[in-house]
Amino acid sequence: QVQLVESGGGLVRPGGSLRLSCVASGIDASIETMQWFRQAPGKQRDYVGFISPSGNTFYVDSVKGRFTISRDNANNIVYLQMNNLKPEDTAVYYCKSSPTDAWGRGTQVTVSS
Repeated sequence: QVQLVESGGGLVRPGGSLRLSCVASGIDASIETMQWFRQAPGKQRDYVGFISPSGNTFYVDSVKGRFTISRDNANNIVYLQMNNLKPEDTAVYYCKSSPTDAWGRGTQVTVSS
């Protein structure tokens, strides 16, 4: 059974940092493109970025230079390091695997003073 489990969310002040984790089981995440999405209250789910099996990364403009996606292949974990967080980063963050189409249940990130 394929399972993705996100963790690491929480409440942080503007300018702060968080590192989210996505632990994969039932798949080899090292051969998947692992993606991060986020969904703010009342809004659609938006793309954040991805890391390819070769380690290439992509970020949407709103997080470029602040967010970094990395992976620990030995432990089947993908990370989303988020720095200089802003209130508009408040959302539930989800990881997704591709081509194995699996989603995690998300972890809440709240940026507020």
